[in-house]
Amino acid sequence: MLLSATTHDRIHEEISHYPNPRGALLFALHQARDELGRLGRDAYAEVAAIFGMRAGEVAEVASFYSLFTQPTGRAVFQVCTNLPCCLRGAREIVELLEDRIGSKAGTTSPDGRFAISEVECLGSCGTAPVVQINRNPFLENVTPESIAELTSAPEAAIAAQRPAPIISIIPDVVDGYLLPPNGASWLTIDDYRANGGYQAVVKAGQMTPKDIANLVKDAGLRGRGGAGFVTGLKWTFMPPKDDRPRYLAVNADESEPGTFKDRQVMERNPHLMLEGIMIASMAIEANAAFIYIRGEYIVGYQSVRDAIADAYRVGILGETALGFGRRFDIHIQPGAGAYICGEESGMLESMEGRKGQPRKRPPFPAQKGLWGQPTTVDNAETVAHVPAIIIRGAEWFKGEGVEKAAGHTLFGVSGHVKRPGVFELKLGVKLRDLIFEYAGGLEEGRTVKAVIPGGVSMPVLRGDQIDIAMDHESLRKVNTLLGTGGVIVMDDRTCTVRAALVIARFFEHESCGQCTQCREGTGWLYRVLGRIERGEGRPEDLATIVDTADYLEAKCICALSDAAAWAASNFLRQFRAEFEAHINEHRCPLPESFRI
Repeated sequence: MLLSATTHDRIHEEISHYPNPRGALLFALHQARDELGRLGRDAYAEVAAIFGMRAGEVAEVASFYSLFTQPTGRAVFQVCTNLPCCLRGAREIVELLEDRIGSKAGTTSPDGRFAISEVECLGSCGTAPVVQINRNPFLENVTPESIAELTSAPEAAIAAQRPAPIISIIPDVVDGYLLPPNGASWLTIDDYRANGGYQAVVKAGQMTPKDIANLVKDAGLRGRGGAGFVTGLKWTFMPPKDDRPRYLAVNADESEPGTFKDRQVMERNPHLMLEGIMIASMAIEANAAFIYIRGEYIVGYQSVRDAIADAYRVGILGETALGFGRRFDIHIQPGAGAYICGEESGMLESMEGRKGQPRKRPPFPAQKGLWGQPTTVDNAETVAHVPAIIIRGAEWFKGEGVEKAAGHTLFGVSGHVKRPGVFELKLGVKLRDLIFEYAGGLEEGRTVKAVIPGGVSMPVLRGDQIDIAMDHESLRKVNTLLGTGGVIVMDDRTCTVRAALVIARFFEHESCGQCTQCREGTGWLYRVLGRIERGEGRPEDLATIVDTADYLEAKCICALSDAAAWAASNFLRQFRAEFEAHINEHRCPLPESFRI
């Protein structure tokens, strides 16, 4: 037996939380890799025996996820090299690590002590560049000076710890309700209750499910995960209650570059999310809720897991849950590094212990979701708004935003700004104010060249378009979308061809491969953009980008292909002259741009 009795006990305890044992499969694979340092045939066989599966089935699932397929080494440096980190010097960090370790990224050092893995996003864009060593908490704002110490010995790298900087704030002009004020963290039930926590779930418990859903719908809360659908309306899509179990699935995967807001709620105010989950579950009459959190969020996972354990300890969850008068359960599941699992049906597949490949629809999750049962999927930040709506009412919430975009949101700002971070602000704030007033503006003498307003899947804006309100309808007027509110700012030194290339690499890497158009088209965009960036492009390549984007958009099971198309085609549309200069001059005309 490779795995210890303690690890076997942990896995069996986790299995007890799910209606089907495979719900604990990713957890088990994490446990096996943590203990053994690698996954191989013997480990797959032992895990398979626990779940009554074949070793080949377990290996197939593991092969889908990047956290299970990294190079092995005593200390594995995972360096984010997506756009926000590249803008802040990630390439220099990779090269320093390669020099110190004596091996290239994607390989293990000859002595087996170190390995380097370039990863697409770690979800800490505001503290770029970011490094994660094994499954330890992030090392944020990594500097070249720190590399020598980190590479002195594997033990030094593994032991390296830094407190996460507080980068999420409530500006003085805002009466915040998502984040604790003044950099505080409310991690315990006592802290949360001392600040009004768990009053909303008691109030909701005195309402009917229909009344809860109608109140949230009337408030105008729209999903904060990217699609912006009306939350209360989504809740009404569940079928009438019958004898089948019903579930709420909470999406805390947050894997899109530029997006790092949900982590702030989970690490600083986890009970707020739990209370929102409980109220949402009342509205849909759910028996249980399952939170799917990205596998890299070590601190967030532990904060939420501890909060859940405390809620069971004091009786808020369990046999007679607070406000329910019946049993209600919440459990948390770790992902394993796959952006596609942020797509709701891909997430459901992953939660069931399979590869996270999106499902064809219909049926939709409300009819057939987790384990074939009626399921509603909500974003982590979305449910965190619900307690304030229950306490303060729909009219108050609508007054906190603008028409068709009610309430606050957590805007994440990264890239070329002086104070990157997460800001709790009312929807409708001007993009210019977000960049210059709250995020501190750019370096002296620099100007804004390009801004992505809502994570890398959203169409890019030019620097002369930033006098725009950050809400759904206003952004639609300039042919982009609010998305997750993850704002990436690029200054006048930035090569936009290079930026488009980095984003194309992300979508090519993260395509699940299920749809031919997406599998082939994302790779084609990446290769064509790479050729242009290297100065080897041809004039007809620009038409190829447009044609490929058209081939991708609205042609596949999920929206990853749409996002890849929007990113590439809109960089070309907004900055065509720069693309043409690369082709005509056979080089990048911006020597000061970030490196990739």
